[in-house]
Amino acid sequence: MWCCRLSHLHGRLQNLLSRGVTCSAFQQPNFKSLFPLAIRWHHTASKSLNCAWQQHEDHFELHYANTVMCFDYVWLRDHCRSASCYNSKTHQRSLDTASVDLCIKPKTIRLDETTLFFTWPDGHVTKYDLDWLVKNSYEGQKQKVIQPRILWNAEIYQQAQVPSVDFQSFLETNDGLKNFLQNFLLYGIAFVENVPPTQEHTEKLAERISLIRETIYGRMWYFTSDFSRGDTAYTKLALDRHTDTAYFQEPCGYNNYDRAVINTVPYDVVHRWYTAHRTLTVELRRPENEFWVKLKPGRVLFIDNWRVLHGRESFTGYRQLCGCYLTRDDVLNTARLLGLQA
Repeated sequence: MWCCRLSHLHGRLQNLLSRGVTCSAFQQPNFKSLFPLAIRWHHTASKSLNCAWQQHEDHFELHYANTVMCFDYVWLRDHCRSASCYNSKTHQRSLDTASVDLCIKPKTIRLDETTLFFTWPDGHVTKYDLDWLVKNSYEGQKQKVIQPRILWNAEIYQQAQVPSVDFQSFLETNDGLKNFLQNFLLYGIAFVENVPPTQEHTEKLAERISLIRETIYGRMWYFTSDFSRGDTAYTKLALDRHTDTAYFQEPCGYNNYDRAVINTVPYDVVHRWYTAHRTLTVELRRPENEFWVKLKPGRVLFIDNWRVLHGRESFTGYRQLCGCYLTRDDVLNTARLLGLQA
């Protein structure tokens, strides 16, 4: 039904367009609409500001801070930060976006020092600081420096000699936490050393950067090879490269063990899947793409499940492991609060 209605709407739009109906529908054409006035550039009086702008028929063009930006007029009205349109305490809109005329254009535009003023047909005035427009424009976002990520293998990581962060520095100083998060964002793994080997201290460490995610394994999991959860992780068997919780609605990533029965695609697509799976597995199992770490009491490893797979060899003896899952949004938010472009 939705598709049929959409097709019907599309057909009506096509019909209207073929009849020449636009935002100024049913108005008689005149000389000005057929031959618009010449567009004039506006420049600032101060050469040091180096700003110029131009009002086009369907958008506003701004040249400032070595950036050429174009803004839709609806966008400019919708992002108004006046008290009647935006709550500066909650950082939420008060303006109903659906109430903005999709054919809106400013009546007048003026620049005062570093502030642009747009007066709209109903008399409402929107003002924008030039630097705010640069920061929030599409063109400005493209120039934004994002925290880099390093594509690495065992050799690259070992040569980088990435330092671990001390437990006390991690907990008590923003510099220690920032250094840790910088490494984590760069490589997708990071280590904290000298952590008292208890569940309580591991939990305290995790809560420094994120909320702990509750799962079917509990808030904090503390286990050994007793098969108490009916999971291969709770054994002494080897675990191939994987990420966790692939069976969740919001999974961390790829897992070769926890795949469901493949029954949603026909046989020819299934065979293509197995071919792709083989190619991926060969790459994952190349020795140069493996970085082996021997964990020990007091050493905590953080892993970005969206970037780095993990596994283990089979083992003998007794081993206890403690850990948890963190929420990605909170980890990235902590990084941003410390000035990292996460």
